[in-house]
Amino acid sequence: MHTHKPTTHWYRLKNDHGTECIVLVGNYTLMALEHVMGALTNELIQQAAKPDIRWDLTGIKHIDTAGIAMLWRVWQEQRPASLVLRPEHEKMIARLEQAPVLPPETGDRSFLRPVTHLGELALVLWQHAVGLVTLIGQLLMDAIYLARHPINIPWREISANLFRTGAQALGITALVGFLIGIVLSYLSSKQLQLFGADIFIINILGISIIRELGPMLAAILVAGRSGSSMTAQLGVMRVTQELDALTVMGISHSQRLILPKILGLGIAMPLLVIWTSAIALMGGMVAAELQLGLSYQYFITALPDSVPIANLWLGLGKGVVCGMIIALIACHFGLRIKPNTESLGEGTTTSVVTAITMVIIIDAIFAILFSDVGLT
Repeated sequence: MHTHKPTTHWYRLKNDHGTECIVLVGNYTLMALEHVMGALTNELIQQAAKPDIRWDLTGIKHIDTAGIAMLWRVWQEQRPASLVLRPEHEKMIARLEQAPVLPPETGDRSFLRPVTHLGELALVLWQHAVGLVTLIGQLLMDAIYLARHPINIPWREISANLFRTGAQALGITALVGFLIGIVLSYLSSKQLQLFGADIFIINILGISIIRELGPMLAAILVAGRSGSSMTAQLGVMRVTQELDALTVMGISHSQRLILPKILGLGIAMPLLVIWTSAIALMGGMVAAELQLGLSYQYFITALPDSVPIANLWLGLGKGVVCGMIIALIACHFGLRIKPNTESLGEGTTTSVVTAITMVIIIDAIFAILFSDVGLT
């Protein structure tokens, strides 16, 4: 059985004039202080609180960063008025004295703090708005240039983005749409059965899915799937300096990277809206047949008469606008990413949240502007 033998201690002396002197002896290293750090620190802090105390460090055999940091804390981060130490220890104390002193963190209790916070938030929003307007202006200039020089239109990039954002998203949008259709049909049929209005399940499903749920589901899924992918792609290109390389070679990244993404998603979104709405209606039709006994043939026959065609055009319009806005926001945040991994993750998250928020705002704007269209 081994017992720990302390190699660090101190004692107090008094000279002829009555002045107390704290003499430190032994080893003040991390290994020596491991088991006595807390107790020794508290004892020395009590001694340091006495006035006109003298410190003698010449008896210390070995001292490292842990020991000198402990003493510096005991002395409240300032050299004692009376200190005797070796020349090699003097260098360590001098380095601590030259270290910058961080101001203590104090809570800002000013009543103007909420106003300051709102001002900072408004400034950030203004910077993003200016960046988006600048990006839109650049894209308009690129569109005019490509209209005058059709041979330079990046057809391959547009086709690739159309495939990645459209064709590869068919599976997830179909699954979510089908399940939402089943849930909506089941819950609506339960309420309609109470009033004997089973037949109106077609009107509820048709208008709600084609007008609202189909475009919203497709837009939110695309914002989380394709929007994050676009932001991450541009962010990685910023980190790896590929965007700088394109600029050096005289290739406009707005023409080759941003414009194809916006056009590709603007074309893919209305197609995804039709696909998602159709699959959701299929799910609702299955649930209506199981819950209410409505046949598939009657559901398909009555649907065009129950839902005006204006709802379909309204849903497609939402798809086009939401698709281009999602791509624009994704590219905007992708270009603002700094060349480090932390900024990449933060920018991708902010991009997705902003895109989903804008999708909801756009849907509300459409609901207000076209409140009387397609409902009668």
